[in-house]
Amino acid sequence: MFRIDHLGIAVSDLRQACSFYELLGMAAGPEEIVEHEQVRTVMIPAGESRIELLEPISPDSVIGRFIDRRGEGMHHVALHVDDIAEVFAEMKGAGMRLVSDELKIGAGGHLYFFVHPSSTGGVLVEICQNADSDVSADMPA
Repeated sequence: MFRIDHLGIAVSDLRQACSFYELLGMAAGPEEIVEHEQVRTVMIPAGESRIELLEPISPDSVIGRFIDRRGEGMHHVALHVDDIAEVFAEMKGAGMRLVSDELKIGAGGHLYFFVHPSSTGGVLVEICQNADSDVSADMPA
């Protein structure tokens, strides 16, 4: 089953971006650093979904380069799945262009991978699964 897990928004200043949502009465979660992505992130619950604010901790990070080229704004749409290993294999088998050839661990321990905008009609799509979900031992690497 698919559902929108979160919308990823690239920002230059995480605290300043959080203040807008807090002004609306939304509660920002704790800050977390995802070292391999070189990003500081905060999740903000929004109904059954979330908004993920992403601040680069290095100008050479994916988010740092994104902001440099395009400015702050919408970075990706994340879809939640129940079996990420199966979806990953299906995407590869269908010839979808993936951003990496492996599943990664992100904020909150979630498993994820990205599908390149060239395969999705121009939108960077993240496929993710909860950290507490049971993932088979033969997970693609």
